Amino acid sequence: MYKKLFTPGPTHVRGKILDAQTVPMLHHRSKEYSELQKQVTTKLQKLLYTEQHVYLFASSSTGVMEGSIRQASNKKILNTINGAFSKRWHEITVANGVACDTIEAPWGEPITPEMVDEALASGEYDALTMVFNETSTGLMNPVKEIAALVNEKYPDVLILVDAVSGMAGAKIEFDAWGLDVGLAGVQKCFALPAGLTVCAVSDRSRERALNVSDRGFYFSYEQMDKKYDKHQTRATPAVSLIQAMNAQLDDILVVEGLENHWKRYQEMAEYVQNWARKYFGLYSNEEYLSHTLTNVKNTRGIDVVELNNRLGLRGAAISNGYGPLKGECFRIAHMGDLTLNDAKWITAQIEDILDL
Repeated sequence: MYKKLFTPGPTHVRGKILDAQTVPMLHHRSKEYSELQKQVTTKLQKLLYTEQHVYLFASSSTGVMEGSIRQASNKKILNTINGAFSKRWHEITVANGVACDTIEAPWGEPITPEMVDEALASGEYDALTMVFNETSTGLMNPVKEIAALVNEKYPDVLILVDAVSGMAGAKIEFDAWGLDVGLAGVQKCFALPAGLTVCAVSDRSRERALNVSDRGFYFSYEQMDKKYDKHQTRATPAVSLIQAMNAQLDDILVVEGLENHWKRYQEMAEYVQNWARKYFGLYSNEEYLSHTLTNVKNTRGIDVVELNNRLGLRGAAISNGYGPLKGECFRIAHMGDLTLNDAKWITAQIEDILDL
């Protein structure tokens, strides 16, 4: 049975976007493909408020995280951890044999500028990893404020940001914030089928990478740059997904308009969060709530699996709590092409099922 997904990735994909993948295949070294990639890259730069390079990788986000780690440091990386996906940054760093340390905040609490300042003051680090929107907890870290601190006091420290469940759902001003790597898979806020990762990379990060040994090949900025000005990728791109991305970006930038797009996300977030406060509770620190998904604290002790099974009979799906929060929370995503009416519909279904 078809289910409308209110899950934090993959998300619901409109028929129009699915259809955009079915146009005739382009050869990835043709002029026609180069024009397609040029269009998509230009639109992504507008979405991310950047004039620096934006790469398209045929990969999950985890692959690009690994590639960026391998190109970031000649000293030591500081991994910030306050959820499952920020922990993944650390696991990747360790697995690649890159020197690193961690600072941690409890799940549901943010990484703060003060925490980062205290750690970077040692002078041991030349790169920092963060998660913008922590999917496991429904928390949005203060990346803008942390980046401002780092750029002012520690200008040699690169800032690597997993924006997987935030990019295209919350405004990220890549250049103004002074970020160095910002990456996201397209199966979340972009509302595309999975298999493509967008990665914005600063000029100084690309320069650093040239001086890092064992930086790899497939995700190498240097390798990507060999084809960048020709509007192509070093290896075979996910052509059909890029066709879909082009159609989606037109709808975001032209049909809806960026400011209306951000407003839609904010309206959905506020509605679902207020609903959660009324009937349940919110898991994360309320000063740092996500704009793209709500992690509802299961204060009523409901059977989340059974709730989702019954939602499935009505053509919808939400997500259980992540990892140790399974059963203790449930997550309602309000991302991609979902609207305020969709948010009102899914919460009404939950109220009806639970007789709230």
